[in-house]
Amino acid sequence: MSTTAALETFPNPRPGRDYEIAISCPEFTSVCPKTGLPDFGEIRITYVPGDLCIELKALKYYFIEFRNRGIFYESVTNQILDDLVATCQPKHMMVVGDFSARGGITTVVTASYTAPTQAPSQTT
Repeated sequence: MSTTAALETFPNPRPGRDYEIAISCPEFTSVCPKTGLPDFGEIRITYVPGDLCIELKALKYYFIEFRNRGIFYESVTNQILDDLVATCQPKHMMVVGDFSARGGITTVVTASYTAPTQAPSQTT
């Protein structure tokens, strides 16, 4: 289930320059689909924008949509990456889900995307 409707973007103010944007959400919550208990963690996003940047207020509301959703750590990290890539089409993006200890075990899930490079056009 994708929740991309809540995500918004704005034009990259420096589209001719590669630069990195780092975003952290240290209070991310979702629900364990097996137990129904809350899961807590930090979501870290690092990306090199293409033509668009992620609008942060909309991103915050997008994250809130996971609060009552039963989803495994691996799925939530990859879902966030898929939704953000579809929304802003970055040159490169990495999403890290760093989840709090449960039963003495911590989990860190890292998912990344790199835009395919376009071959130079050839004229004949």
